[in-house]
Amino acid sequence: MAKESNPITYQWEDRKRVLGMPLTFTRYMLGEDRIFCEKGLMNLKAEEVLLYRVQDLELSITFGQRIFGVGTVLVHSTDKSTPHLALENIKNPREVKEQIHQMVEQAKDKRRMRSMEIMGGDDDGYFPDANGDGIDDRLQ
Repeated sequence: MAKESNPITYQWEDRKRVLGMPLTFTRYMLGEDRIFCEKGLMNLKAEEVLLYRVQDLELSITFGQRIFGVGTVLVHSTDKSTPHLALENIKNPREVKEQIHQMVEQAKDKRRMRSMEIMGGDDDGYFPDANGDGIDDRLQ
């Protein structure tokens, strides 16, 4: 049986941890344009959020998590199927949050999405801007 090739290069990977150890079957990965979450051993459930859809990042570190050196990064997005993705009990949560933030900024810059946050787009995060002036064409 041939080994499955993985064409995606991940910027960061970790597992959900129990007592600070990666004993679960939940994996988190950060690609160039998406955040992935895979859960399960026999049956696999995979979720992903496109980075340009991320609206906000939240950091939560409980007292118990501090003891074991882990924390949770909550990703809020405009994604319809996964509006909130929790990266639970991961190592170095502050650094991971900052890395995701940098990747989100790059993804939005690549798509020229800066003006939408200021002006507000429609429900899926897009507004017509044919001339590229950053103003919704419906307002002109």
